[in-house]
Amino acid sequence: MTDSETVSEDRAAASADAAPAAAGALDVVVLAGGISHERDVSLRSGRRVADALMAGGHRVELRDPDAGLLPFLADTKPAVVFPALHGSSGEDGSLLDLLAALGVPTVGSTGAAARRAWSKPIATSLVRDVGLSVPESVVLSQESFRELGAASVLRVIRRAIEGDLVVKPASGGSAQGVTIVDAPDELPRAMVHAFTYDDIAVIERRVFGTEIAITVLDTGDGPVALPAVEIEPTDGVYSFQARYNAGETTFYAPSRLSAEHAAAAAEAAVLAHRTLGLRDLSRVDFIVDEAGTPWFLEVNVLPGLTETSLAPLAIEASGADAAQVYDALIRQAAARG
Repeated sequence: MTDSETVSEDRAAASADAAPAAAGALDVVVLAGGISHERDVSLRSGRRVADALMAGGHRVELRDPDAGLLPFLADTKPAVVFPALHGSSGEDGSLLDLLAALGVPTVGSTGAAARRAWSKPIATSLVRDVGLSVPESVVLSQESFRELGAASVLRVIRRAIEGDLVVKPASGGSAQGVTIVDAPDELPRAMVHAFTYDDIAVIERRVFGTEIAITVLDTGDGPVALPAVEIEPTDGVYSFQARYNAGETTFYAPSRLSAEHAAAAAEAAVLAHRTLGLRDLSRVDFIVDEAGTPWFLEVNVLPGLTETSLAPLAIEASGADAAQVYDALIRQAAARG
């Protein structure tokens, strides 16, 4: 069975199982799938969002962002679209710009803001300029890596950044293409791995400490940092498998940080959210070192909403209900549009 057939069957099941429309119910299109490396994760996020909204009485259509999407939206004119897309399908800003051009109210950030966050080098530069701590790094295109000679380039990088490194694609999520380098002979392979996912790679100093993710939520009263979720992978690395396979990571929600360090990280997350011009919902990832300094890693404008994702854990830790949060987000977007 193809993924398209799966999404179609999900739509049929959604129509059959949906709760009776409540007063004020909205017609919502949840977007999930796409053609990025994170398609399967997106499908899981989308189904959970759709289920939550249907349980609240909304009329929900779960759709893939394929060639039929834009004509469908132009014809049906839903009250709101909730993108649950990961990777370039939804996070590079292209689709969000098209939805805006159609005049479709959309949950989440604008296309311009998504582009700023999607590019790790751009996001890092912007948040560094407002005072956030960012690991020193080198940004390198695949073309330069080849033209200048891999051996020479790697020698310069090793001299510029001492200690363990993190090599990652300049865009993308779910730790795909990311390698921890703790031995010099591992760096060439790490570069090749990163270039598999993007033509630009980021090589940065590895920061040691407590890895956390802070969800920033704005349902009308300004952005608020939800409790930090602490991440403790079984094998020490928060890889793609550790993110989405139950039992491979222990999460602490809220984190075990001191109140002082947690407050500093929360303030940094809201500052990053505001600096990048984000809207509604984001997730900001940090490493908090022993001194309590939150080191900015990246920000996600469409955080995962699966059963093992960090944003739902943060929502639960805040005492809120995910279904109520999604309801507030779609109503806010509809009112905006």
